[in-house]
Amino acid sequence: MQSSDKILVQWLATRTAQAGIQYVVLSPGSRNAPFAIAFDAHPDIQTLVVHDERAAAFVALGLAQETQKPVALCCTSGSACLNYYPALAEAYYRNIPLLVLTADRPAEWINQGDGQTIVQREVFKNHAHAYLELDESSFELNRATEDQLQQTLERLHASWKGPIHINVGLNEPLYQQAALHTFENYQPSAEKNQSQLPDFSLLNGKKIMVLVGQMAPNAQFEQALIRFSNWSNVVVLVENTSNVQHERFNACIDRSLNGITTENPDFHPDILISFGGAVVSKRIKAYLRKNKAALHWRVAPDFPDMDTFRLDTTFFNVPESDFMFALEKHDLNLHSCNYNAKWKAIDYIAKDKQAQFETPAAILTDYDVFSAFFELVEGPAVLHMANSSVVRYAQLFDPITGLRYESNRGTSGIDGSVSTAVGAALASPDTKHYLIVGDISLIYDSNAFWTKPFPKNLKIIVIQNKGGGIFQIIPGPAASPLREQYFEATHQTSPAAVIRGYGFEVQEAHSKATILEDLSAFLEPTNPIQVIQIETAQDENAVVLDQFFTFLKTNA
Repeated sequence: MQSSDKILVQWLATRTAQAGIQYVVLSPGSRNAPFAIAFDAHPDIQTLVVHDERAAAFVALGLAQETQKPVALCCTSGSACLNYYPALAEAYYRNIPLLVLTADRPAEWINQGDGQTIVQREVFKNHAHAYLELDESSFELNRATEDQLQQTLERLHASWKGPIHINVGLNEPLYQQAALHTFENYQPSAEKNQSQLPDFSLLNGKKIMVLVGQMAPNAQFEQALIRFSNWSNVVVLVENTSNVQHERFNACIDRSLNGITTENPDFHPDILISFGGAVVSKRIKAYLRKNKAALHWRVAPDFPDMDTFRLDTTFFNVPESDFMFALEKHDLNLHSCNYNAKWKAIDYIAKDKQAQFETPAAILTDYDVFSAFFELVEGPAVLHMANSSVVRYAQLFDPITGLRYESNRGTSGIDGSVSTAVGAALASPDTKHYLIVGDISLIYDSNAFWTKPFPKNLKIIVIQNKGGGIFQIIPGPAASPLREQYFEATHQTSPAAVIRGYGFEVQEAHSKATILEDLSAFLEPTNPIQVIQIETAQDENAVVLDQFFTFLKTNA
């Protein structure tokens, strides 16, 4: 078997595989050719070529998100690596491990007028957990370099995961091959988790609010949380991206808060316990910042100084399930009030009223699309939600059993939603994947459709409302006379036309009268069409959403 003739590159390819990496996403280039040769030759590495580095990085993010394992990405020198940055920032804030291998010219040729060079050293330093600089001109394979690399790769398996960056200066020629070398194996060291736990007796007699942010599914944690929610003093607030579901949980936070007077102390928590990552609801953040709990216990592996709610916050780096199991061992008294019942009563009223809400008969709105989709979709499946208005609309509907919810909420950026879904679908070809995405977000990430092979198990619903609909919803820009031109950026571009340019067939829908029928036909597994564009009433979407919240409140 032949590989790259560069021992440095062969060694890195071997150690990459030994670090538990199965997928390497490569973008075409010259300086990274030795890596392409070495990874292609490695029996334990599966390569994927994605031309656009920005799309490639999000594809890698999707692969890592789906497999729950680190994924590597590799690009050529110069500005190529800068296109990785949006996805790396997302991974940094989502606790997703990515190994970034950037090929470079030798150090002596940086800033010397040579082509395709920039300063790549520590270019991701604010959003990477570790950095290692290697240069073929000075490289020696010895114990010191082995230790350096091992310490760097071990960060992929830490409790606080994220990107690590290895920049590699390579000399020409770049395309030569030689026989495979054998390198001694190593295993990443197991990280010791902090075992600090709070004084659980402080919970006695208090109103406890548990808030769960974005998480991967965790059956043990979910069952422990269900048991904890049986206490009358305990209310559990979740979002669909929390991926924990039960009838005792309040799953639509904004829908619940819409029926609560913020000044009513009956709903204010004494103690807040938060799990997971990003919380979508701006309303619950504002509510908790205004109605302050006496204590906040944050259970997470990352960002120990994070204080989202501006409370007396204590950080616990303990696995969620371990925290809950430890809590259950304590003899607690949490049946002194009906805190859970108060929150659930509001939720039940809102849910019943939502079933009676009717949108205008003559127009098709964003709300209608989500209502129809959640009426039709069934698990098991994965739903990927693009950012801004899409992820917020989805939070208004009760979670579907067997449906896993994913979204790039680390940075909440518009970029990469399609590519991330593509990567995730490629990683689990036997699972159904759906993506709901707005027109601008899809066009922004349209190079995802360049991916080959494109996953056949992914169906994409594009909401064409001809602009950034979120700016009609949130206060401030909605009332600005500059909204349409600068914020919403109204346009007439057809996502369907863009997608067809990549060779895809696109179904189109326009009518409220047929939306259920159109979506039902599209979602049929035997239907080979993978993209549907649904055009909604641009000027009516925000009006109808406002009517929805008013209806729930005035008719409660």
